[in-house]
Amino acid sequence: MIADAKHVQSGQSLRADVCIVGAGAAGITIALQFEHSAKTVLLLEAGGMGPDPRTQALYEGSVADPTLHPKPETYRRRGFGGSTAIWGGRCVPFDPVDFSHRAWMQGGDWPIGYETFLAYYGQASTLCETGDFAYADENIMPPTLDGFDGRRFTDSTIERFSCPTHFGRRYGARLKAARNITVLLHANVTEICTGDDGRAAAFLRVATLTGRRFLVHAENIVLAAGGLEVPRLLLASRDHHAQGLGNGHDQVGRYYMTHIAGTIGDVVPNTSAKKPAHGYTVSDDGIFCRRRFALRPQAQRDLCVGNFIARLHHPRLRDPSHRTGALSAVFLAKPFVPAEYAARLHGAGKLRPADWLGHFRNVAVDFRGVTRFAADVLSRRVLAPRKLPSLVVHPRSGPYSLDFHAEQVAHPENRVELGRGVDELGMPRLHVAWRPSQEDFRTVRLSLAALAEDFANSGCAALRYDPEQVEDSCLRDGAYGGHHIGTARMSHSPRCGVVDENCRVHGIRNLFIAGSAVFPTSGQANPTLTIVALAIRLAREELRI
Repeated sequence: MIADAKHVQSGQSLRADVCIVGAGAAGITIALQFEHSAKTVLLLEAGGMGPDPRTQALYEGSVADPTLHPKPETYRRRGFGGSTAIWGGRCVPFDPVDFSHRAWMQGGDWPIGYETFLAYYGQASTLCETGDFAYADENIMPPTLDGFDGRRFTDSTIERFSCPTHFGRRYGARLKAARNITVLLHANVTEICTGDDGRAAAFLRVATLTGRRFLVHAENIVLAAGGLEVPRLLLASRDHHAQGLGNGHDQVGRYYMTHIAGTIGDVVPNTSAKKPAHGYTVSDDGIFCRRRFALRPQAQRDLCVGNFIARLHHPRLRDPSHRTGALSAVFLAKPFVPAEYAARLHGAGKLRPADWLGHFRNVAVDFRGVTRFAADVLSRRVLAPRKLPSLVVHPRSGPYSLDFHAEQVAHPENRVELGRGVDELGMPRLHVAWRPSQEDFRTVRLSLAALAEDFANSGCAALRYDPEQVEDSCLRDGAYGGHHIGTARMSHSPRCGVVDENCRVHGIRNLFIAGSAVFPTSGQANPTLTIVALAIRLAREELRI
């Protein structure tokens, strides 16, 4: 059943065996595991079925450095389906090396191993609609660069892409039909209240923007509200815990990670080789896949760096010397592109009049190419049920660039905390303090040098870049906005984190956290597939369906 909290009477108490806070990828995944269970499930969603500016404004907060991190209300969606409403669909598992002890990567280790996730990655792939769990199959598509044979990098790993799947739209009918599951929209949890001993979550305080106030009691409570909202709720819940739930050792909100991403340099392929194959291939099971260059685990150990991947990318859009009408058209259309994606259309600063003329000239001269590109956008992205993940354009002139995505080290100074002021419901607003570290820049710097060496030794291409520009490239676009990781991290001890290996908040026997907030490390992978796998494990092993 799907209902609306606007119709719940103030002062009423609702009860369920399991209450899940947040109907995004993690929350919906957990609820689906109870679809045919005898247990009653209440799934609380703060938003409605569609976007609502007043509801979205509840996410507003402050940022220590707005040039490095977007405002808290961006890259998130408060509504049924959560941020899968704006998800790009990239699915990649964490690597075994991410779970191993790495003395050079300060900040902590996973208390569980890669084998724990293997039992659930297949089911997660099904829910994310990415086909088979096959991410190291070099036969799916041709090499990106003909003749590449790297010592420190491999190009045999692939990314798989979801539709992208909007979890609310895709699974809403199943949740509506389930007799034991109730989805309650516009239900904003404002506090988790514990019993007199402070060791169990007794009930939740819930509010609506229409003025309703009521309580929810449940045997087990799962917070699945995302990596920023989870610490906000824990820190704001102080009835028997002065510093907030799970925060006896000042761990909630610390170690906040995203990913270090950017675009740098020029990749000049060998002119005698085949044209680079840096686009997408459709696998036998109908899934868009793409190769990338991945730093081998042994190379990470040898170099003492974090995980790192790179992809061949189109030339810098702002420079019209690429002579490609489609790329100039995208650059000129940047003001009309959603903020979540416009930030990555690199090219800040003023353009000279000659550059503007160059872009318009490219569109005019290559008008046929622009027309084909527009048709491709319409047929393969706008109208297609399974959308082409991004539009790959081969430049008519000039080199490619290199797009990179790197692991961020967990630093306690990077944190999410309660800021000044309150939202419309009286909840304290968030303040985000985030910046990359020298260790993060070192990962990118040494990885790029190793990739340039592998390209040169293979004779397939030349990677040309200024090592002095690496830091600027990492900082240009700031935090990778939609990846909110590590703010309620998993640990053996409450002195080092917020939840145990079972995602249970240390010291609170019936309160659990689902999502990337519990990840102790960020790895190189986009987090959604692992979020879903961990949510399945939590439901099946700890909530005991």
